[in-house]
Amino acid sequence: MSKKHSPRFLALVESVRASVPEVSAEQVQAWFQANERFTLIDVREQDEWNAGHIEGAVHLSKGILERDIERAIPDTDETVVLYCGGGYRSALAAAALDAMGYTRAVSMAGGWRAWMALGGPVETP
Repeated sequence: MSKKHSPRFLALVESVRASVPEVSAEQVQAWFQANERFTLIDVREQDEWNAGHIEGAVHLSKGILERDIERAIPDTDETVVLYCGGGYRSALAAAALDAMGYTRAVSMAGGWRAWMALGGPVETP
């Protein structure tokens, strides 16, 4: 189920999308299968994470991402794939990491919903 987002939030997301690299859920799954080196970060809220998340993901919600990223991923050249529910918050998160010097931060287009549609592996409580 998609959410109804406010016009200003959507405008903010669109303003960063032009400069934020995106990858598809299919590409992320292919990277898993090829044992590519990257870190997958779920930027959703705690209750969303608790309901289920992509197998192997790290949880750093959008509210704490900028504060805690350097401790979690000190290498600013590491590939970091961010995802949320539908790809909006993760685009904002990728833009923030780019501003902090992370050279390979990308947003997973479609987020959790795209991953679920793909049937990718998940962890649930």
